[in-house]
Amino acid sequence: MKMPVSIVMQVALVWLLAFTILLIRGEGNNAICKEIFKLDPRPHSVSILEFGAVGDGKTLNTLAFQNAIFYLKSFADKGGAQLYVPPGKWLTGSFNLTSHLTLFLEKGATILASPDPSHWDVVSPLPSYGRGIELPGKRYRSLINGDNLIDVVITGENGTFDGQGAAWWEWLETGSLNYSRPHIIEFVSSKHILISNLTFLNAPSINIHPVYCSQIHIRKVLIETSVDSPYVLGVAPDSSDNVCIEDSTINVGHDAVSLKSGWDQYGIHYGRPTTAVYIRNLSLKSPTGAGISFGSEMSGGISDVTVERLNIQSSHVGVAFRTTRGRGGYIRNITISDVDLTSVDTAIVANGHTGSHPDDKFDWDALPVVTHIVLRNFTGVDIGLAGNLTGIGESPFTSICLTDIHLHTHSDSWICSNVSGFSDDVSPEPCQELMSSPSSCFAGGSIYGGDAAAQSYYIW
Repeated sequence: MKMPVSIVMQVALVWLLAFTILLIRGEGNNAICKEIFKLDPRPHSVSILEFGAVGDGKTLNTLAFQNAIFYLKSFADKGGAQLYVPPGKWLTGSFNLTSHLTLFLEKGATILASPDPSHWDVVSPLPSYGRGIELPGKRYRSLINGDNLIDVVITGENGTFDGQGAAWWEWLETGSLNYSRPHIIEFVSSKHILISNLTFLNAPSINIHPVYCSQIHIRKVLIETSVDSPYVLGVAPDSSDNVCIEDSTINVGHDAVSLKSGWDQYGIHYGRPTTAVYIRNLSLKSPTGAGISFGSEMSGGISDVTVERLNIQSSHVGVAFRTTRGRGGYIRNITISDVDLTSVDTAIVANGHTGSHPDDKFDWDALPVVTHIVLRNFTGVDIGLAGNLTGIGESPFTSICLTDIHLHTHSDSWICSNVSGFSDDVSPEPCQELMSSPSSCFAGGSIYGGDAAAQSYYIW
């Protein structure tokens, strides 16, 4: 049925205003990328060779890296220093970095993670999770660690981190893990971090995990694992703010980019959201997960995220929002635009019944809020299902706003329940729940509905 001209004009004016606001908000987040990317030369530089390291892929170099970092701490108040890793295969267990440091991997240099768990430190769980993700209790420390650091650069001429994760994947699937798996790089409570021009292979779990961090810039990285790597994530900003992820390719077993902020009562109590995130120009592939996901651990809240120019192919899900009753928290003020999808089972998922709980102490009445999600300019070919949006009865997903979305699907159906929103120029035609007034995309005069008091309550 053809809409009256007055209605068409009203819709057009609403969306023009909406996307003017989005452009302003997007440019604000874009400044994150412009501001953070600074690569000043360090006045002091040493090679890992000076500390007795051997790059034969067999000699364990953990002590050499630890000694080098200890030595370079003395330059922190002198402009910082650079640790140079020349071509070779540098086998090591986990080690910590220091502030005002550049870790530089030359072309042909590979930092090779030891497959022996005894070479990995065991540490306490993160306070916003209360336990290890995979097992109660402690967790293995990541290969490269930064705790309460400032001004750290990890870069190179496309040098490589190889996590040699196959053994860890097998231990997970056979129930043989002693503690939750480690990551390749993890920064905790740190700021002014740059990771660029590197390749990451075969992570045991997450490749890059900034948690409780601020001003994180990740650019020009290639992240890959085999398609059968279980629950291996690419980049996972976690309870962090002012994050830029750009110009990268991520092909992993599970979610390529995953935004998180803590798990149930632990995340609610810690109360640190992931916010002010700008993501652009990524090529993503995730055969068992999503190209980009929000949650399901999101108890500290996720908000003010701008995503644009994604290419997602050969994936289970394109864009996913995940939560469950007992999480609390919120996912709000999210804008995703200019997404090309190819061979994706379900293009858009919003699921309020995803994930487990860390223990039986969570609050059943901690209801998550999912609202003010704007998705626009999506194209897709060889798509199984356009969308599956399933909210929570006591806390429906609201203001889900879609425009200019065109998907060539195997099925014309959308699945919707406990969800509301608006759509314009969407094919196949979405469900009735997404056909309300365009004013549903606004609250308080903004497309984001920025109610600062929107309740902060909160797995893969």
